[in-house]
Amino acid sequence: MNFNVKPVDATFGAVVTGLDLKSLGEADFSDLYANWLQYSLLIFPAQHLTTKQQVAFARRFGDMEFDLAPISNVDADGNLIKSNENDMVKILKGNMGWHQDSTYMPVQAKGAVFSAHVVPSEGGETGWADLTATYEALDQATRDLIQDMKAYHSLHYSQQKMGFTQKKKDSEYSGYGLHDLEPPLRPLVKTHPETGRPCLTIGRHAYGIPGLSEEKSEALLEELVDFTCQAPRIYHHHWEPGDVVIWDNRCLLHQATPWDMNQPRIMYHSRIAGDPKSELAPSQP
Repeated sequence: MNFNVKPVDATFGAVVTGLDLKSLGEADFSDLYANWLQYSLLIFPAQHLTTKQQVAFARRFGDMEFDLAPISNVDADGNLIKSNENDMVKILKGNMGWHQDSTYMPVQAKGAVFSAHVVPSEGGETGWADLTATYEALDQATRDLIQDMKAYHSLHYSQQKMGFTQKKKDSEYSGYGLHDLEPPLRPLVKTHPETGRPCLTIGRHAYGIPGLSEEKSEALLEELVDFTCQAPRIYHHHWEPGDVVIWDNRCLLHQATPWDMNQPRIMYHSRIAGDPKSELAPSQP
């Protein structure tokens, strides 16, 4: 390989250096993709990609669910968003719960590229947690219990559970994910389509396991998330401007962490579409 890969102190994740993402040749990209499947999370310090360059890099991993979305407490005019009633702030705070992207859509996302442009002086880290290592660490009784279980997934549910009701009109948030489709019903245990390894599909959007009471479903799902988000299955990245990451959404949870929202935090998210052959919810036609 023409670049360096240094694993982080967790069951997954690595820092990649010696590589310029703006001029990535095919051979290097092939090696990079293999490392992505191995580590699930790759961190590239000080890349300083433009938004156009970020989208071009993300597209090499597959079709896009969407090209680019700002994840920011700064509005389009460059002003800090101060109101807790702002729908974008509600989404930012909701994303501080552990989740996988687009489990509430018919097709779950494959992965995401995330970049840091402006970061606060402290806080605002992003955390990830390893759903493959979690499955491997479960005792056999728990594996047997959840093997055939499914759960519904909904952004409406997860936002309301955290006390955030989105406006019906004049919302500051695009509304992505707050659709009126039937909530997808996804297996708790899935097989990763490229590595062949079993992993969990859980997180804040999941609820309502058929066959269990609401209380038992909630307790089981929370227990699985709590078990997942323990060392050595967890890693939090402290951002520096110019950092870029890509993660495998099929086998990692992630979360934002709090920061002083009187300080700007400007990030950009590019979401890679899942393959319908493996990521389409079974309940969907």
